[in-house]
Amino acid sequence: MGNKCSGKSQDYERNKQITALLTEERKRLANEVKLLLLGAGESGKSTIAKQMKIIHLNGFNDEERVAYRTAIAMNVYSSLRNLWQAAVDLAIEIHPDTKAALERIHAANPQYITDVYAPDVKLIWNDKGIQEAYTRRHEFQLNDSAKFYLDDIDRLASADYVPTVQDVLRSRVQTTGIIETDFTVEKTLFRMVDVGGQRSERKKWMHCFQDVTAVIFCVALSEYDLRLYEDNSTNRMHESLRVFAEMCNSKWFTDTSMILFLNKRDLFEQKIRETDLSVCFEDYKGGKNYNNAIEYITEKFLSQNENPSKQVYVKVTTATDTGNIQVVFDAVKDIILQKLLQSTGLGM
Repeated sequence: MGNKCSGKSQDYERNKQITALLTEERKRLANEVKLLLLGAGESGKSTIAKQMKIIHLNGFNDEERVAYRTAIAMNVYSSLRNLWQAAVDLAIEIHPDTKAALERIHAANPQYITDVYAPDVKLIWNDKGIQEAYTRRHEFQLNDSAKFYLDDIDRLASADYVPTVQDVLRSRVQTTGIIETDFTVEKTLFRMVDVGGQRSERKKWMHCFQDVTAVIFCVALSEYDLRLYEDNSTNRMHESLRVFAEMCNSKWFTDTSMILFLNKRDLFEQKIRETDLSVCFEDYKGGKNYNNAIEYITEKFLSQNENPSKQVYVKVTTATDTGNIQVVFDAVKDIILQKLLQSTGLGM
């Protein structure tokens, strides 16, 4: 009789310990959020990750910003080469002095923009043929930041130049591998995982699929008339639709919050006034109207979701606008934390 009572007491204590451990584990999980940034190349994923550093980790100090000088210089020089090559391919006349200037830069292979190379950079950029090629940039590959930097070469070439936050945000370095950014919001640890979007990088995505709280899938709105870097034939938005459908309906993310960032709103607002969305979607009939186009694109992506019980949250963003991203992320954070609390049985 005594042994039976003793056994029951031991079982009770074990169950009590297990319950306490489960409760602690639930609390721990409720205080850890893994955000996976996905999307095709050039969609703005890395810019979102930079914004988290600015908003939640005290931003970039002078030393970190100075380190971006090389990347910014490479963006400028590669943009000039792409513009010149496009002019040649499109049979646009270029002044001989422009070609000579580009050859001087190519021969020197500079790592920075200095007052030595600034005159040649400005000569190339101001060439009428190069400017004409720029107006046809949807026909070839060119960084979104090309005009932003090239219009401001004197500042970038000054001896005491330290990149601004906007310079850093607009710099383009292809993401390879897996980059994590950890930050804490309201006592909750957020781990944002950024992986490369090019086709060659996507085979690495699966290594990040475990224990994901939410997927933030980025789409560049302005890509609807552009082609992929990888094959120069596939429409970028068609590619984004295909990849989004694959991720949204993946068995890995059946119970994972799915958040769609329709990014590069600022560029899209400019482009839609000139280029109809029908160049990408033949059945679009909304004309060169921003609201009609946004509504159509939103519905196009939402229709890829094959699970009626799965909600996809949509946010229109400009990744280079810190204020916009802060507002959007605050809303996203509330969605994620509420769902997380519900899943652990701690929510209302």
